[in-house]
Amino acid sequence: MAVETVRVALGVRSYDVRIGPGLLARAGAEIAPLLARPRVAVLTDETVAGLHLEGLSAGLEAAGIAVSALALPAGEATKSWPHLERAVEWLLTEKVERRDPVVALGGGVIGDLAGFAAAILRRGVGFIQIPTTLLAQVDSSVGGKTGINTAQGKNLVGAFHQPRLVLCDTAVLDTLPARDFRAGYGEVVKYGLLGDAGFFDWLEGHGPRLADDEALRRASVRRSVEMKAEIVARDETETGDRALLNLGHTFCHALEAATGYGDRLLHGEGVAVGCTLAFELSARMGLCAQEEPSRVRAHLRAMGMMADLSDVPGDLPDADGLLALMAQDKKVRDGRLRFVLARGIGDAFLAEDVPPDTVRALLKDALARRAV
Repeated sequence: MAVETVRVALGVRSYDVRIGPGLLARAGAEIAPLLARPRVAVLTDETVAGLHLEGLSAGLEAAGIAVSALALPAGEATKSWPHLERAVEWLLTEKVERRDPVVALGGGVIGDLAGFAAAILRRGVGFIQIPTTLLAQVDSSVGGKTGINTAQGKNLVGAFHQPRLVLCDTAVLDTLPARDFRAGYGEVVKYGLLGDAGFFDWLEGHGPRLADDEALRRASVRRSVEMKAEIVARDETETGDRALLNLGHTFCHALEAATGYGDRLLHGEGVAVGCTLAFELSARMGLCAQEEPSRVRAHLRAMGMMADLSDVPGDLPDADGLLALMAQDKKVRDGRLRFVLARGIGDAFLAEDVPPDTVRALLKDALARRAV
């Protein structure tokens, strides 16, 4: 099957995102042109290592590339100071030089952590993303955002550090648990909601078959990456248009903090709930038709996904507690919350004048639905 390429145009730091099945097996041929010497250090997690490290190693070794690897624990808790320290110390022990790219094999957690480790190691070494989840393939592996979580919030420590290459092997998505695939879909649908109504229409028709149809899955990854690449090329460090990619994320990050960054709420699930809330907030403010949030919610339900606060298991803070968590969000400016809102599906914009009382009322109503 053909491998497709999307270029992220950033001048001398431009790079390709390669999309298609079988890229792990041919990783050596893909990566070799980027190497100053035939060796790579791979950061991964224990779950991914058991599924894909052998295949990647074989693909690299077939091209004469020596491989060393460190497998960290799986899960969001790995995006933390202790595991960052462990990764950096291991890379130093492996004598990784400035010309040696670090390879991130895994989902968004490993990609973010490995990218940040590469950004600070020897004041910056290259890295290559090999994302193994749908969420990482369509979002976190592209664009150079790296970092870790802290007690104060998600991704509050990090750096912009672009990869040199991204290999999205769409065949590895067959090994994803159904819940993780659906969570990744939260980021896919986000692209249609923020800037491509036609893509959202396409997803309404084809979304339920993505998990079982490689061609449809590849098409959804390609369009998502195209949209992200276009936005990143215009606004690499999120001073303008790139903030649109945070549709649903102000709500999402507060919910992730409230649920302890654990299995209660996966990131993509939080994004899906956040997108519904963002559209509901937009409708309450008279920015879009009342039917739009209902359409978003209906599609997420059709995909078997979380779509409201009532779907998040366990206890949650009250409306004021959630607002307090939102105040830690990176998009806060001069103490004011900034939301990505929408005039309709495919027409998102950044708003800085959202009344806190309107957000509070929305959250109170959404929390009340949990009690019904």
